Amino acid sequence: MNQITVLFFATMRDHTGVKRITLELPEGSTLADLKALIGEKYPRAQGALQATLASINREFAVDEDVIPDGAEVAFFPQVSGG
Repeated sequence: MNQITVLFFATMRDHTGVKRITLELPEGSTLADLKALIGEKYPRAQGALQATLASINREFAVDEDVIPDGAEVAFFPQVSGG
């Protein structure tokens, strides 16, 4: 099992009610797997997960990216404006 830290910012923090959690994921888990787990643990966050950006170890990430042991995964809103 891989231990990771998950950070929530802005609306994701509002939906989960927490700033940070530590989770254990099976080796080879992807960002999509993590989103599914978070959606189960925090049902209010489920819809927002699809509209947020994510990073793994401070690099933008997509659903297919594998999360390594010890990773820091962050979820934050998309930024728009002009």
